[in-house]
Amino acid sequence: MAAGGGTIPALATEPRFAQHLRQRLEEARLLDARYRLQKVPGGSVALPVLEGKAAEQWLQDNVPQGLSCRLLWIQDPVPSKAASVQPPAQKLRCELRRLLVERGESWSEELERDVPRTWQRHGDLVLLSEDSFSAALWAKLGPVLWETVAAALGAQRLAKRGRVLPDKMCSPTVTLLLGHNSWVEHVDNGIRYTFDVTKCMFSPGNITEKLRVASMQCSGEVLVDLYAGIGYFTLPYLVHAAAAFAHACEWNPHALEALRRNLALNGVQDRCQIHAGDSRQLQLRDVADRVNLGLIPSSEEGWPVACRVLKKSTGGVLHIHHNVESRPLPPALKDEQRLPEESSSEQKDEEHRGSEEMESGVQEVLAARVRPEWWSWAEAAAVRIRGLLTELHSQPWQTHILHIEAVKSYAPHVHHIVLDLECRPTPPA
Repeated sequence: MAAGGGTIPALATEPRFAQHLRQRLEEARLLDARYRLQKVPGGSVALPVLEGKAAEQWLQDNVPQGLSCRLLWIQDPVPSKAASVQPPAQKLRCELRRLLVERGESWSEELERDVPRTWQRHGDLVLLSEDSFSAALWAKLGPVLWETVAAALGAQRLAKRGRVLPDKMCSPTVTLLLGHNSWVEHVDNGIRYTFDVTKCMFSPGNITEKLRVASMQCSGEVLVDLYAGIGYFTLPYLVHAAAAFAHACEWNPHALEALRRNLALNGVQDRCQIHAGDSRQLQLRDVADRVNLGLIPSSEEGWPVACRVLKKSTGGVLHIHHNVESRPLPPALKDEQRLPEESSSEQKDEEHRGSEEMESGVQEVLAARVRPEWWSWAEAAAVRIRGLLTELHSQPWQTHILHIEAVKSYAPHVHHIVLDLECRPTPPA
């Protein structure tokens, strides 16, 4: 480790011996590849080394006779080209190897497997995965371990995920390893999200669905988001899809605080009403053109509420999230997973009014492009919701599957999908 601010240990020798010494240091794994070889006063060349005491011992035991060499300290060393373009995961491993050498410890395959290759970044905080840094040796290093990891990843704060608690709020267990403030800011598609990383979850895997929501045309529409969280989908509807107004339902107090901040942060607080508490007890009726049901593994408990809040006279569209289990695809079909693009609600309305045969054809094409298990679940959901609406309003309703979107793989052979379901009252004969 550096003896002071901006200094590192190095071995200095005559220029004619520099490459030979470099080779010997590389073999001994003492050369510090983060910095360049550089000239020092007196005409010598200094080769940066990982740890002064180890290098000094090596100097006594291994330097051939006739090779002039001495230990010194370099002020403000120049980074090597390799270090400046080193991928973060590789840089992290190099820094950890250096730390272990300084502490007299050895690198091993177990430690190699224990160092993460991916992580979440939220502003200046890096969130490590649950299964990283679990070997007993890491605990022996103390706070310097987390300082080294943060420096290697360009972070000021560090946290580590634990298991999600089996409560109804899916509360995370996150430990702050470095730093004192656990509130972070994350930017997705121009939308700013702030939240307490130890209290609220943030799923990067949902970015494709947030982008899809942002591309929808919702001008003039009223949205009800039954599971708003910190505003994952509420905000894209308001900021990018231009929904006129949103009702956001949430019962987690930590998520509610983040939701309030995020609405203000993005300047849409005047177009959203927050409903704190269990969305199943929501008293709204007959207000929504669109309902988002973004709860997995299933939002089925919210379906009756979604039916109640849809506009009685015109209906609307439900976006129903669900985890569906399916059999593995044969290799020849794996490239057929791209789903058809969604057309706008106005275009779909025109199709339904203009030609029932065309509607049938569209559904046949859609059914052929998605996994059978997804389509079976979507059809069953459409039948169930049609029954709920018919019973609620004492008149027939129609449901049409507009689109099935694959969001992400949730577990082996389990996919998080979204069903876009159009629900309309049947016109009088």
